[in-house]
Amino acid sequence: MSLEAEVGQLKEERDAVLLAHNYQRPEVQDVADFVGDSLYLSRKAREADRSVIVFAGVRFMAETAKILNPTRTVLLPDLKAGCGLADAITADQLRAWKAEHPGAVVVAYINTSAEVKAESDYCCTSSNAVKVVEGIPADREILFLPDMFLGDYVRKRTGRAMHLWVGDCPVHARMRPEDMDRARRQHPGAPIVAHPECGCASQALPHVDHVLSTDGMVRFAEETRAPEVLVATEVGILHRMRRLNPTTKFTPLDAGTVCPFMKEIDLEDVRDSLAHHQFEIDVPEATAARARGVLERMIAA
Repeated sequence: MSLEAEVGQLKEERDAVLLAHNYQRPEVQDVADFVGDSLYLSRKAREADRSVIVFAGVRFMAETAKILNPTRTVLLPDLKAGCGLADAITADQLRAWKAEHPGAVVVAYINTSAEVKAESDYCCTSSNAVKVVEGIPADREILFLPDMFLGDYVRKRTGRAMHLWVGDCPVHARMRPEDMDRARRQHPGAPIVAHPECGCASQALPHVDHVLSTDGMVRFAEETRAPEVLVATEVGILHRMRRLNPTTKFTPLDAGTVCPFMKEIDLEDVRDSLAHHQFEIDVPEATAARARGVLERMIAA
Protein backbone atom coordinates (compact mmCIF):
# COMPACT_ATOMS: atom_id res chain seq x y z
CA MET A 1 0.00 0.00 0.00
CA SER A 2 1.31 3.47 -0.87
CA LEU A 3 1.91 6.08 1.80
CA GLU A 4 -0.92 8.14 0.35
CA ALA A 5 -3.30 5.19 0.65
CA GLU A 6 -2.12 4.50 4.20
CA VAL A 7 -2.82 8.07 5.21
CA GLY A 8 -6.26 7.93 3.64
CA GLN A 9 -7.11 4.69 5.41
CA LEU A 10 -5.80 5.90 8.76
CA LYS A 11 -7.79 9.12 8.53
CA GLU A 12 -10.96 7.05 8.29
CA GLU A 13 -9.95 4.63 11.03
CA ARG A 14 -8.96 7.43 13.43
CA ASP A 15 -11.89 9.70 12.53
CA ALA A 16 -9.36 12.39 11.62
CA VAL A 17 -9.25 15.47 9.41
CA LEU A 18 -5.93 16.62 7.94
CA LEU A 19 -5.27 20.35 7.60
CA ALA A 20 -2.24 21.58 5.64
CA HIS A 21 -0.81 25.05 5.22
CA ASN A 22 0.00 26.43 1.77
CA TYR A 23 3.74 26.18 2.54
CA GLN A 24 3.72 22.44 3.26
CA ARG A 25 5.46 19.88 1.05
CA PRO A 26 3.49 19.11 -2.15
CA GLU A 27 2.89 15.47 -1.20
CA VAL A 28 1.40 16.56 2.14
CA GLN A 29 -0.87 19.11 0.49
CA ASP A 30 -2.08 16.44 -1.92
CA VAL A 31 -3.44 14.16 0.85
CA ALA A 32 -4.89 16.93 3.02
CA ASP A 33 -8.60 17.47 3.43
CA PHE A 34 -8.14 21.23 3.49
CA VAL A 35 -5.23 23.39 2.30
CA GLY A 36 -5.03 27.11 2.93
CA ASP A 37 -3.69 30.04 4.91
CA SER A 38 -3.83 30.49 8.67
CA LEU A 39 -7.23 32.22 8.68
CA TYR A 40 -8.90 29.61 6.47
CA LEU A 41 -7.40 26.73 8.46
CA SER A 42 -8.41 28.35 11.76
CA ARG A 43 -12.00 28.39 10.53
CA LYS A 44 -11.77 24.78 9.38
CA ALA A 45 -10.29 23.75 12.74
CA ARG A 46 -13.13 25.45 14.60
CA GLU A 47 -15.71 23.71 12.39
CA ALA A 48 -14.08 20.27 12.47
CA ASP A 49 -16.48 17.54 13.55
CA ARG A 50 -13.94 14.71 13.39
CA SER A 51 -12.47 13.41 16.66
CA VAL A 52 -8.90 14.18 15.63
CA ILE A 53 -7.34 17.19 13.87
CA VAL A 54 -3.93 16.51 12.34
CA PHE A 55 -2.25 19.83 11.59
CA ALA A 56 0.43 19.80 8.90
CA GLY A 57 1.83 23.21 9.65
CA VAL A 58 3.74 24.64 12.60
CA ARG A 59 3.14 24.61 16.34
CA PHE A 60 1.27 27.90 16.74
CA MET A 61 -1.25 26.66 14.15
CA ALA A 62 -1.86 23.44 16.07
CA GLU A 63 -2.23 25.47 19.28
CA THR A 64 -4.77 27.68 17.53
CA ALA A 65 -6.76 24.64 16.43
CA LYS A 66 -6.83 23.32 20.01
CA ILE A 67 -7.92 26.67 21.41
CA LEU A 68 -10.75 27.01 18.90
CA ASN A 69 -11.94 23.40 19.16
CA PRO A 70 -10.91 22.24 22.65
CA THR A 71 -12.90 18.98 22.64
CA ARG A 72 -10.93 17.58 19.70
CA THR A 73 -7.56 15.88 19.84
CA VAL A 74 -5.00 17.96 17.93
CA LEU A 75 -1.86 16.30 16.59
CA LEU A 76 1.28 17.96 15.20
CA PRO A 77 3.22 15.34 13.21
CA ASP A 78 6.67 16.75 14.09
CA LEU A 79 7.43 18.79 17.22
CA LYS A 80 10.38 20.44 15.47
CA ALA A 81 7.89 22.39 13.34
CA GLY A 82 8.21 25.69 15.17
CA CYS A 83 8.30 29.28 13.88
CA GLY A 84 11.13 31.78 14.04
CA LEU A 85 8.68 34.69 13.94
CA ALA A 86 6.55 33.29 16.77
CA ASP A 87 9.75 32.99 18.84
CA ALA A 88 10.45 36.71 18.37
CA ILE A 89 8.33 37.67 21.40
CA THR A 90 7.42 35.97 24.67
CA ALA A 91 4.47 36.60 26.96
CA ASP A 92 6.82 38.17 29.54
CA GLN A 93 8.20 40.55 26.92
CA LEU A 94 4.69 41.50 25.85
CA ARG A 95 3.62 42.16 29.44
CA ALA A 96 6.61 44.47 29.87
CA TRP A 97 5.79 46.29 26.61
CA LYS A 98 2.16 46.73 27.68
CA ALA A 99 3.34 48.21 30.99
CA GLU A 100 5.19 50.89 29.01
CA HIS A 101 1.97 51.74 27.13
CA PRO A 102 -0.92 51.42 29.60
CA GLY A 103 -4.30 51.28 27.89
CA ALA A 104 -2.87 50.45 24.45
CA VAL A 105 -4.66 47.94 22.21
CA VAL A 106 -2.50 44.91 21.42
CA VAL A 107 -2.80 43.40 17.94
CA ALA A 108 -0.97 40.08 17.63
CA TYR A 109 -0.23 38.45 14.32
CA ILE A 110 -1.35 34.82 14.35
CA ASN A 111 2.33 33.80 14.17
CA THR A 112 2.59 33.92 17.97
CA SER A 113 2.39 31.48 20.86
CA ALA A 114 -0.84 30.78 22.72
CA GLU A 115 0.58 32.63 25.73
CA VAL A 116 1.18 35.77 23.67
CA LYS A 117 -2.31 35.60 22.18
CA ALA A 118 -3.71 35.37 25.71
CA GLU A 119 -2.03 38.71 26.52
CA SER A 120 -3.44 40.39 23.39
CA ASP A 121 -6.69 42.14 22.47
CA TYR A 122 -6.90 41.22 18.80
CA CYS A 123 -5.35 38.60 16.56
CA CYS A 124 -4.96 38.89 12.79
CA THR A 125 -3.53 37.15 9.77
CA SER A 126 -1.88 38.79 6.79
CA SER A 127 -5.19 38.54 4.93
CA ASN A 128 -7.19 40.59 7.45
CA ALA A 129 -4.60 42.65 9.36
CA VAL A 130 -5.62 45.88 7.65
CA LYS A 131 -9.31 45.25 8.38
CA VAL A 132 -8.62 44.41 12.03
CA VAL A 133 -6.61 47.61 12.58
CA GLU A 134 -9.19 49.73 10.75
CA GLY A 135 -11.83 48.42 13.17
CA ILE A 136 -10.00 49.79 16.24
CA PRO A 137 -11.21 53.23 17.42
CA ALA A 138 -9.04 55.98 15.99
CA ASP A 139 -8.17 57.40 19.40
CA ARG A 140 -6.64 54.16 20.72
CA GLU A 141 -2.89 53.56 20.91
CA ILE A 142 -1.89 50.34 19.11
CA LEU A 143 0.91 47.87 19.78
CA PHE A 144 1.44 45.58 16.77
CA LEU A 145 3.52 42.41 17.04
CA PRO A 146 5.69 40.58 16.23
CA ASP A 147 6.37 41.24 12.52
CA MET A 148 7.69 44.74 11.89
CA PHE A 149 7.41 44.48 8.10
CA LEU A 150 3.77 43.42 8.15
CA GLY A 151 3.16 46.07 10.81
CA ASP A 152 4.77 48.81 8.74
CA TYR A 153 2.76 47.73 5.69
CA VAL A 154 -0.48 47.87 7.72
CA ARG A 155 0.54 51.24 9.15
CA LYS A 156 1.00 52.67 5.68
CA ARG A 157 -2.24 51.14 4.37
CA THR A 158 -4.36 52.39 7.27
CA GLY A 159 -2.61 55.64 8.13
CA ARG A 160 -2.73 54.59 11.79
CA ALA A 161 0.10 55.37 14.19
CA MET A 162 1.29 52.08 15.65
CA HIS A 163 4.16 50.92 17.81
CA LEU A 164 5.85 47.94 16.13
CA TRP A 165 7.68 45.09 17.81
CA VAL A 166 11.08 44.52 16.19
CA GLY A 167 10.66 40.99 14.88
CA ASP A 168 10.52 39.36 11.46
CA CYS A 169 10.20 36.10 9.57
CA PRO A 170 13.79 35.14 8.68
CA VAL A 171 12.60 33.64 5.38
CA HIS A 172 10.56 36.60 4.17
CA ALA A 173 12.84 39.29 5.61
CA ARG A 174 15.64 38.33 3.24
CA MET A 175 13.69 39.61 0.22
CA ARG A 176 14.55 43.24 -0.43
CA PRO A 177 13.51 45.91 -2.97
CA GLU A 178 16.67 45.35 -5.00
CA ASP A 179 15.68 41.69 -5.43
CA MET A 180 12.36 42.80 -6.87
CA ASP A 181 14.04 45.18 -9.30
CA ARG A 182 16.49 42.49 -10.43
CA ALA A 183 13.68 40.00 -10.98
CA ARG A 184 11.71 42.50 -13.03
CA ARG A 185 14.71 43.06 -15.29
CA GLN A 186 15.19 39.32 -15.74
CA HIS A 187 11.49 38.63 -16.36
CA PRO A 188 10.16 41.67 -18.22
CA GLY A 189 6.40 41.95 -18.24
CA ALA A 190 5.83 39.40 -15.47
CA PRO A 191 3.81 40.82 -12.54
CA ILE A 192 5.30 40.39 -9.07
CA VAL A 193 3.16 39.32 -6.11
CA ALA A 194 4.74 39.65 -2.66
CA HIS A 195 3.74 38.65 0.85
CA PRO A 196 3.54 41.57 3.34
CA GLU A 197 6.06 39.84 5.63
CA CYS A 198 8.75 40.44 2.99
CA GLY A 199 11.55 42.77 3.96
CA CYS A 200 10.49 45.02 1.12
CA ALA A 201 6.76 45.06 1.85
CA SER A 202 6.70 48.46 3.50
CA GLN A 203 8.40 49.90 0.40
CA ALA A 204 6.63 47.54 -1.98
CA LEU A 205 4.51 49.70 -4.22
CA PRO A 206 7.32 50.97 -6.47
CA HIS A 207 8.75 47.46 -6.78
CA VAL A 208 5.87 44.97 -6.95
CA ASP A 209 2.45 44.80 -8.56
CA HIS A 210 0.47 43.22 -5.71
CA VAL A 211 1.11 42.78 -1.97
CA LEU A 212 -0.99 39.74 -1.08
CA SER A 213 -1.51 37.24 1.71
CA THR A 214 -1.07 33.59 0.76
CA ASP A 215 -4.85 33.35 0.35
CA GLY A 216 -4.72 36.40 -1.90
CA MET A 217 -1.99 34.78 -3.97
CA VAL A 218 -4.10 31.66 -4.42
CA ARG A 219 -7.06 33.73 -5.61
CA PHE A 220 -4.75 35.72 -7.90
CA ALA A 221 -3.44 32.46 -9.38
CA GLU A 222 -6.98 31.35 -10.18
CA GLU A 223 -7.84 34.61 -11.91
CA THR A 224 -4.67 35.71 -13.71
CA ARG A 225 -4.13 35.21 -17.42
CA ALA A 226 -0.53 36.46 -17.35
CA PRO A 227 1.95 34.15 -19.10
CA GLU A 228 4.30 34.37 -16.09
CA VAL A 229 4.00 35.56 -12.50
CA LEU A 230 6.87 36.13 -10.06
CA VAL A 231 6.04 35.02 -6.52
CA ALA A 232 7.76 36.47 -3.45
CA THR A 233 6.91 34.18 -0.56
CA GLU A 234 7.75 30.68 0.71
CA VAL A 235 8.06 28.38 -2.30
CA GLY A 236 5.59 25.78 -0.98
CA ILE A 237 2.68 27.82 -2.29
CA LEU A 238 3.83 27.40 -5.87
CA HIS A 239 2.55 23.80 -5.92
CA ARG A 240 -1.00 24.94 -5.27
CA MET A 241 -0.80 27.91 -7.65
CA ARG A 242 0.45 25.71 -10.46
CA ARG A 243 -2.28 23.14 -9.90
CA LEU A 244 -4.96 25.82 -9.94
CA ASN A 245 -3.62 27.46 -13.09
CA PRO A 246 -1.40 25.22 -15.22
CA THR A 247 -1.33 27.70 -18.13
CA THR A 248 0.56 30.41 -16.20
CA LYS A 249 4.22 29.98 -15.29
CA PHE A 250 4.65 30.72 -11.57
CA THR A 251 8.29 31.51 -10.83
CA PRO A 252 9.73 32.02 -7.33
CA LEU A 253 11.44 35.36 -6.89
CA ASP A 254 14.09 33.37 -5.03
CA ALA A 255 14.06 29.56 -5.18
CA GLY A 256 15.88 29.54 -1.84
CA THR A 257 12.90 31.04 -0.01
CA VAL A 258 12.27 27.87 1.98
CA CYS A 259 11.02 27.76 5.57
CA PRO A 260 12.80 24.86 7.30
CA PHE A 261 10.03 24.63 9.91
CA MET A 262 7.32 24.26 7.26
CA LYS A 263 9.32 21.50 5.63
CA GLU A 264 9.81 19.47 8.83
CA ILE A 265 6.64 17.42 8.20
CA ASP A 266 6.70 14.82 5.46
CA LEU A 267 4.23 12.15 4.43
CA GLU A 268 5.79 9.55 6.73
CA ASP A 269 5.36 11.93 9.66
CA VAL A 270 1.67 12.32 8.81
CA ARG A 271 1.26 8.55 8.56
CA ASP A 272 3.06 7.98 11.87
CA SER A 273 1.10 10.74 13.58
CA LEU A 274 -2.16 9.05 12.63
CA ALA A 275 -0.93 5.54 13.37
CA HIS A 276 0.67 6.28 16.75
CA HIS A 277 -1.32 9.29 17.96
CA GLN A 278 1.68 11.63 17.90
CA PHE A 279 2.27 14.38 18.89
CA GLU A 280 -0.68 15.70 20.87
CA ILE A 281 -0.85 19.46 21.38
CA ASP A 282 -2.56 20.86 24.45
CA VAL A 283 -3.01 24.39 25.77
CA PRO A 284 -3.70 25.05 29.47
CA GLU A 285 -7.34 26.08 29.84
CA ALA A 286 -6.49 29.32 31.67
CA THR A 287 -4.39 30.37 28.66
CA ALA A 288 -6.83 28.96 26.09
CA ALA A 289 -9.81 30.75 27.62
CA ARG A 290 -8.10 34.14 27.30
CA ALA A 291 -6.78 33.45 23.80
CA ARG A 292 -10.07 32.06 22.48
CA GLY A 293 -11.87 35.39 22.45
CA VAL A 294 -8.92 37.01 20.70
CA LEU A 295 -9.00 34.35 17.97
CA GLU A 296 -12.77 34.52 17.62
CA ARG A 297 -12.49 38.24 16.92
CA MET A 298 -9.93 37.47 14.22
CA ILE A 299 -12.23 34.95 12.56
CA ALA A 300 -15.17 37.34 12.70
CA ALA A 301 -13.23 40.25 11.19
